[in-house]
Amino acid sequence: MTPLETVDERLQQAMKLVLLATLPGIFVLLWLYGWGVLINLLLAGSTALAVEAGVLSLRKRPLKPSLSDGSALVSATLLALALPPYCPWWLTLCATACALFFGKHLYGGVGKNPFNPAMLGYALVLVSFPQQMTHWPASHGMDLFGGLQQIFGLTAQPVDAWARATALDSLRINKSLTMDELFASNAAFGHWGGKGVEWVNLAFLAGGAFLLQRRVFSWHAPVGMLASLFIISLLCWNGSGSDSHGSPLFHLLTGASMLGAFFIVTEPVSGAKNPKARLLFGAGVGLLTYLIRTWGGYPDGIAFAVLLMNLSVPALERLFAPQPEPSVP
Repeated sequence: MTPLETVDERLQQAMKLVLLATLPGIFVLLWLYGWGVLINLLLAGSTALAVEAGVLSLRKRPLKPSLSDGSALVSATLLALALPPYCPWWLTLCATACALFFGKHLYGGVGKNPFNPAMLGYALVLVSFPQQMTHWPASHGMDLFGGLQQIFGLTAQPVDAWARATALDSLRINKSLTMDELFASNAAFGHWGGKGVEWVNLAFLAGGAFLLQRRVFSWHAPVGMLASLFIISLLCWNGSGSDSHGSPLFHLLTGASMLGAFFIVTEPVSGAKNPKARLLFGAGVGLLTYLIRTWGGYPDGIAFAVLLMNLSVPALERLFAPQPEPSVP
């Protein structure tokens, strides 16, 4: 067995474990939002494989190693889980194609991307189509037929009939209600965070713990992100006042916090390699996520936080690079 074959097999095994670890979160999302989650996954996965095959053919590269390593399918899966269920079909296709082309193949393919492909695709469609990216369904969404109608534009049903503001959206625009009043009166809030979304985060936490136990990645980046998000939200938390930005528990169990911590910031190519640099990389993502959620123009912010920290990776690596031994005259 050649060293290249060993690397390919290791990558393929790691990608299989990552896909397996997403299953608890996928099942909870299906319970929470219905068929739209599954349709998103199928659309993103098929688009990713088609784009991967098309670009490899144009580059005159063999199809089998890249198509079978699972990296394109993992990027598509993470992107589909981040997109709103029941978003238009063309939005999922556009986001996935951009993720694979601009986030991966533009730089030479697997192992060469400076940015996280899934987050690059997500950020591009968020900036380009902000209205469609804010239509999140109420809990326990449509049946399969209704979901297909909504996604493929076969119904004239108004968005207000099935969409609502998320907990992060509601908190960001809140001016008068206390946190206790928001949790009591707003259907988007659950026990500790977003209604239903808190269970999604716990499911992705379980999947992330599985990946840590299997040593697919080290603890540095996820611990750095979650610790940073916890500390900054604790320092800026002023209880239940109307100007509160949410408790640490609220921020950990709302939005895509656990998906980001265990499935996004751990992406090995665009992240830092040195353990200390990985810790700072995760901490930077957590800090930027809180700043964007609280004072930025977007409710979550993990995608932009990850992309900004991707730019800092060379500096972080230089910061912790071993110093050369002084020469003896």
